[in-house]
Amino acid sequence: MVKNTLFFFFLFLTLSCNAQKQNSGQSTIIVGANRPELYLSLLQGKKVGLVANHTSVIFKTKNTYTHIVDSLINDIEIKKVFSPEHGFRGKADAGQKISDDVDAKTNIPIISLYHKNRKPSAQQLKGIEVMVYDIQDVGVRFYTYISTLQLVMEACAENKIPLIVLDRPNPNGHYVDGPVLELEHKSFLGMNPIPLVYGMTIGEYALMVNGEGWLDKGIQVDLTVIPLKNYTHNTPVDLAIRPSPNLPNTKAVNLYPSLGLFEGTNVNAGRGTDLQFQQYGASFLDSLAYPYRYVPIPQLGASNPKEKNKRCFGVQLQHYPKLNEVKIKWILEAYSNTKNKSLFFKDHSFTLHSGTKKLQQQIELGLNEKEIKNSWKADLITFKQIRKNYLLYP
Repeated sequence: MVKNTLFFFFLFLTLSCNAQKQNSGQSTIIVGANRPELYLSLLQGKKVGLVANHTSVIFKTKNTYTHIVDSLINDIEIKKVFSPEHGFRGKADAGQKISDDVDAKTNIPIISLYHKNRKPSAQQLKGIEVMVYDIQDVGVRFYTYISTLQLVMEACAENKIPLIVLDRPNPNGHYVDGPVLELEHKSFLGMNPIPLVYGMTIGEYALMVNGEGWLDKGIQVDLTVIPLKNYTHNTPVDLAIRPSPNLPNTKAVNLYPSLGLFEGTNVNAGRGTDLQFQQYGASFLDSLAYPYRYVPIPQLGASNPKEKNKRCFGVQLQHYPKLNEVKIKWILEAYSNTKNKSLFFKDHSFTLHSGTKKLQQQIELGLNEKEIKNSWKADLITFKQIRKNYLLYP
């Protein structure tokens, strides 16, 4: 019976991949989850843990899919699902604590890695023989899914559990830019000396974490990466599923590395509106310098947005050309047009988001964008040399 079920599963995925090609051309990206011929044999007969959320899907066509849990449950013994920030269904606010749960459809326990602990405990991993990580990332250092990946890698290494990463494309994988994190500012918003935008898929990044000895005490996990097919770092990526509540479309994902720096300030970056990370503004910015206005209100994924119910003066960037770099000019202009500068930066948060104290100091000193970006060059050159050792794709 199992062999027959697996035959039909492989047939389903073959037809799915063919449908994708017919609908979108021969260059359609095939995600790791859609390549069971490379990983299913590693899971058969094993008790499996799965690190997943709403993006963990197997595609039928570009915009139709089934969740990987639903696809594998009849053939693989999935014991537990571990979920990251925003929860298994991907609807919780940024920073909102998520409780453990049980999946209503499959009755599989869901262990939150964004509540009491962010690293799976030995007790939570008890009985797991192999772990699978399958979450869509956006390639930005302070986007916390890569921190969850690292802590899962560490826990698996400590408990001698092999880890399989099902690779997915990086929509910001076409460039490397931004300040490199200084280790004295290590946090869940950035754990390693990498730039703000690091230009790697989740699988490539896992190889780097393992290879560079970035896990605790330099330990390494038994790691397998199931690679993408038909992908390069310059392949345009239009995500079928929003990776988190406030990244609703391709434009928001592209602007996120630059506008995400506003998360470390008291300026609203579009949360509480329909243009999340496609606009920014605040009530304390100069209304004469910023004729554009909007009002953030509570909504799904942003129950208490910054500047809630206040008229914000700012900039709308919905139609801005695609970025191939981190843009600093918007935060420089916003700071310059803040009358009371003490209102701008948000405690230590800006340092954690930028990964360095230098950027805030440079902004306060009035350095221009070119001067600031020139200060990143040496560190970026060093990182790119290390990065080369772990790239799976051209």
